[in-house]
Amino acid sequence: MVAAWLGALAHEKPESYFAVIVATAISGFLATLPLRALFHWLWPKSMAKLASIMILACYVTAFGWRWLQNLLYYDWVKNDWHPEHLMDYVSGVMGSFYILLCWSGLYFGIKYYQELQEQTEQTLRATAAAHQAQLKMLRYQLNPHFLFNTLNAISTLILDGANDTANKAVSRLSDFLRYTLDNDPMSRVTLGSELGAIDLYLEIEKVRFGDRLVIERTIESPAEKALVPSLILQPMIENAIKYAISPSEEGGTLRISARVQRGVLVIQLSDTGPGLGNGKSEHKSCGVGLKNTRERLQQLYGDDQAFTLAPNEPSGLIITINLPFEESDA
Repeated sequence: MVAAWLGALAHEKPESYFAVIVATAISGFLATLPLRALFHWLWPKSMAKLASIMILACYVTAFGWRWLQNLLYYDWVKNDWHPEHLMDYVSGVMGSFYILLCWSGLYFGIKYYQELQEQTEQTLRATAAAHQAQLKMLRYQLNPHFLFNTLNAISTLILDGANDTANKAVSRLSDFLRYTLDNDPMSRVTLGSELGAIDLYLEIEKVRFGDRLVIERTIESPAEKALVPSLILQPMIENAIKYAISPSEEGGTLRISARVQRGVLVIQLSDTGPGLGNGKSEHKSCGVGLKNTRERLQQLYGDDQAFTLAPNEPSGLIITINLPFEESDA
């Protein structure tokens, strides 16, 4: 319409010609309304049916649209002059047909783009839902043996008359389970809060192992404010107790350290168990707890994290986690 308008100005056409341009634009817009409804119905059809009906519909619409344009031109610009041949009323129909064909291509292009965007969003939503479900599954995968052993230890304490110790263990177990349920597995907590929950867990384990379980902690002050996934340390500690402390009559030592180094939070957990030194121990040391933790970190941080295992000297295993350092505002 703008091009036709500028062309008319350049050739000094009469005012009635401009009225024809406006009427042509309005009638062309109205002509696309039934085409839009038809194309919406055609969209789910086969490509051959869609293309053939689209071309036919565009040509029929172009025929009527061109007839109206020429009629208005002859009546308004030519002052009621009419051509001798009826075919002159539809002269230029191919030009109108190409315009409608281009409009149809644009319509289907936009339609395809919108559907592609919708499918992409649906895929992303499905992926996000699966991602969250997997994280929740990994987060809530508590070892039933832990609960069984803890309750068994509490029962033994009650039978031995150590009611105060049993009551303390029940209280710690209650606090720890409440912590696991209250924290959203998709959210993160400060390392200080995480270590507080781990203390509850370790106090329960101390009921079972007593002096056989020795805990050492070296936590730098900046690291305590770092954000970490909730209960990310518990499976590793459980793994160490199960494979490094429990099998040994003398027990062993667990060391937990954390520091911030060049924008990276470095967490290390080491034990004095058999480590990776022989076949069976090596297989056991890489149990469900470590696999669980590795998968959670991969889901949450992708390639921005590192999870490594190394032998401890003189014996045992060192687990090192590197995470991007993000400090809590609280």
